[in-house]
Amino acid sequence: MATPQTPYEAVLHAARDVTRLDSALDAEMLGAALLGSVYAVAETDRETAVREFVAGFLAATSRRRSAAATTIRAVFAALVPDAEGAARVRPGAYAPAWAGQLGRVHLTGAWAYGDVYGDQTSYLATFAYDDAEGGPEHAVVALVDHNIGITKDVFVGGPAGRIVEQAREICTEDEFTWFRTEDPARMHTEVTRHLGVTDDLGELPAQGSLATDRVLVGARLAALPGLAVAAGAREVPPPTDEERTRLVRAFLGSPEAARFALDAVADAELASLHFCLGLLLDHSASFPDADPMRWSPTVAELFLLDWVHRRAVLDMDDAALLPRVLRGWAAYAARQRGLPAAAARRTDEAIEEMVPEFARLYSTGERRSPATAAVAQLMADGVDPDDPAALDAWIEANRHRLTDDPA
Repeated sequence: MATPQTPYEAVLHAARDVTRLDSALDAEMLGAALLGSVYAVAETDRETAVREFVAGFLAATSRRRSAAATTIRAVFAALVPDAEGAARVRPGAYAPAWAGQLGRVHLTGAWAYGDVYGDQTSYLATFAYDDAEGGPEHAVVALVDHNIGITKDVFVGGPAGRIVEQAREICTEDEFTWFRTEDPARMHTEVTRHLGVTDDLGELPAQGSLATDRVLVGARLAALPGLAVAAGAREVPPPTDEERTRLVRAFLGSPEAARFALDAVADAELASLHFCLGLLLDHSASFPDADPMRWSPTVAELFLLDWVHRRAVLDMDDAALLPRVLRGWAAYAARQRGLPAAAARRTDEAIEEMVPEFARLYSTGERRSPATAAVAQLMADGVDPDDPAALDAWIEANRHRLTDDPA
């Protein structure tokens, strides 16, 4: 056979055996995998890229009458029904018996499970075809990572019952996890919202089946009730200035603040204390859900060993106090969220273990952003940032350093 001359011809060649598959599910999984290559190579707005590819494919193959061509056209139309031309596609006369079941599924159950800290949530739904010819009941799993605000991975497979029971058993055996029945509308909203962010990533997560299963997961999400919110929209807005003040006052009156001797610091330390507390709240506000009470070993590491070095300029008093403030706040937050004592203890121990590396990064400044490094140097040179004349003079004198610094 001649080498395919266009991407559409390549897809037709790859789908040449689609009519030999046993079910609509097998065909939809094949179709999703083929479209996964389009999704993976797109640089931005991958969902649109897939939709436009399907529209182009349907237009380019409109005169093809082979059983394989008409069947894969029907598969793509079922997977991406909003692509131009999809509504006009019908299975050909020689399509397999299961072709009439493409995309015709209904929800049979929905669950969610994750860690008690709220770092990640996995959403699990099971679906069955309206007719047994469509294929077996199958499961859709989507992993939402709340720390980076994306749907990190998706998976479609079976047997559905076994996948549900395995997830339930794992969570039952692990005190740091939970498992519950989920509202399908919430699953629809949360997974779709975070998938919208994933679709625009410059680079996809390297592992898992995100690319190959993304289109089929999208089709199954469309079968769930509810409407997805706009991609990137915040679930919880960051606290206002008044709310931040109330949060800080409540913390300073807590037993956790007393345990870490933060309720009665010396006057000379007050500025650093409130600066450190402000950094904790600023870091929480950088997450899509903006929950100042969501702290875990992972979140603490992101804050203490990365974010604070890139975003803040600490003096020695700030650096000396920050780990203690973080330990107190994390303990307070754990109590507010009702976390198990073991989970709170794990976070505290993790923070304590990070202190030497935090101190090293503070001393080397190796993770400072260019802007933060410039401000740190300005302060080291004794320049008052509130003095415009002094600031302009410093910038002029250090222009070569600011423009030539490879950082």
